[in-house]
Amino acid sequence: MAYPTISKPYGFKPVNRIDGLPYAGATQQIRIAGTYNTAIYFGDTVKVVAGGSIELSGATTSGTIVGVFMGCQYTNSSGQTVQAQYYPGTAVTNAIAYVVVDPSAAYKVAITTSGDTAVVTGANQTIVGANVATVYGTGSTATGDSGSSVVLPANGAGAVTTLPFRVIAVVPDTSFVSSGVVIYPEVIVKINDPQYTALTGTAYTA
Repeated sequence: MAYPTISKPYGFKPVNRIDGLPYAGATQQIRIAGTYNTAIYFGDTVKVVAGGSIELSGATTSGTIVGVFMGCQYTNSSGQTVQAQYYPGTAVTNAIAYVVVDPSAAYKVAITTSGDTAVVTGANQTIVGANVATVYGTGSTATGDSGSSVVLPANGAGAVTTLPFRVIAVVPDTSFVSSGVVIYPEVIVKINDPQYTALTGTAYTA
């Protein structure tokens, strides 16, 4: 039996670079606008918007991603500075996010189906090289972790160029055998068109 069992999605976790070098833990600090009231969880993908702040990416089958949210700092309603696993979206000010923006970063992520974002499924070895969509499940306010995952492609799918992630490896540690086939609930992915290396920028406002 595989160990550990992946019981639910947990977002995107940086593990190394696509060239095999270890991930060194580097992040960029990016402001979250005080008017932004959507929660962002540890492991969610984010984007830079006009004005230079970040928001939840929202990229599913296409869209803009600058990197992955790794926690934040903000001032709470009591005037205290808080280091937090997730951004609550309300009753905070002076929020600064810590974001992995390395365009060569590789992330471990669970696989779910488009019809059930809470249940982890799996793919066989042929998923390596496929482009995959993202799905945003419900993040946890208890742990601060994301509920995001990538979507299991339909049979024969994976070549769509607008999909935001490319599978570059499978994770053998949590694999299991089903009907004689090795199934992988987790994969390693990279962002296909990171915002900081893309040609399209955000609008400047004087």
